[in-house]
Amino acid sequence: MLASAVYAGEPGLRRDGPYWVEVGKGSEPVALHGNIRITTTGAVTIRGIANIGELSYEIVKRAKASNESDALRMLRAYRVKVSRQGQWTYLVVQGGTELADLKLTAPEDAGEVVIETRAGAVDAAQFKGPVKVESGGGRLFLDQIGSDVTARTAAGEIVLGKIGGDCRCVSGAGVIQADNIHGEAFLETGAGDIKVQRVDGPLRCNTNGGGIHVAQAGSVVIADTAGGVIDVGYAKGMVTANNASGGPIQVGSAMGAKCESAGGTMWLTSTGGSLNASTAIGSIIARFQSQPATDSFLSTNAGDITLWIPSNLKVTIRARNASYGGPKRIVSDFSDIPVKAVGFATIAEGALNGGGPLVRIAGTGGMIYLRREQK
Repeated sequence: MLASAVYAGEPGLRRDGPYWVEVGKGSEPVALHGNIRITTTGAVTIRGIANIGELSYEIVKRAKASNESDALRMLRAYRVKVSRQGQWTYLVVQGGTELADLKLTAPEDAGEVVIETRAGAVDAAQFKGPVKVESGGGRLFLDQIGSDVTARTAAGEIVLGKIGGDCRCVSGAGVIQADNIHGEAFLETGAGDIKVQRVDGPLRCNTNGGGIHVAQAGSVVIADTAGGVIDVGYAKGMVTANNASGGPIQVGSAMGAKCESAGGTMWLTSTGGSLNASTAIGSIIARFQSQPATDSFLSTNAGDITLWIPSNLKVTIRARNASYGGPKRIVSDFSDIPVKAVGFATIAEGALNGGGPLVRIAGTGGMIYLRREQK
């Protein structure tokens, strides 16, 4: 194995293991607040810089060849074309049989930055305007973007740092991670977890195989997975969660929740909205932290249902347990909600504090608990 070494025969040509490597550099002026489009074949790293008026690049070209002559012929097949048309500055890399990596700097106040690569990772940061990225396969990293972000990769992880606008990110297969999104977000992956630390606007998450974890959302959350954990810590709006193949769902605090699962335990807490939850197999633990405005419904075919109700809430309860075992199948902490047997079912009905929105509870194969939470 040969170490990296510069060859005297051709300036800038060196050997790096099985590859011959050549580095090229160049630049092109950019219009004030002008747009930039980069089209290439390999990895791209680009940074926005304050108080500059040009697009500067360094391209690292590689060729796997047995001798210097063949390497030069292969490396010369690469063509880098940099041009400007009106408000757009273009950089296009063509030719070559291997991937060529780009490192660029550009004005941080560029109007729009668009990056397209056939295959390779993209690392873009420190731009005030919108950024659009698409890769045929590779990891995408975007941080310190002041406006909207659009990111798509055929296969690879997407990592978002601080984003000042809306986000739309799609991965064919890979984890999606987001730290801080100021606007709304749409995140979708064919296989992998979706992890969001904070989003200020509405959030839509979709994965065909993986968990969804949201720490904090400033509006509504819609989360769909074909199988995996759904965990929303806090949402200022309604949480709608669907787990098609089964898995637990947890909503720490939200303005109501609407959840469905093929199988798995649910932990749900509402701060003013309704709670609607159904699971084929699994228990439901639900809590009202404040007065609900509309009706709620909790249902499981195999599992317990526990509902925590603050003592000062105005609600009407109608619970039915179809399990065998008589009146003991429902336990009520409230004298206003008596339990009785009706045929093979157990029923508990009553109005708390004069009554209010209806809470219907339907269970089979487990217990129903109506618990008093002191306020």
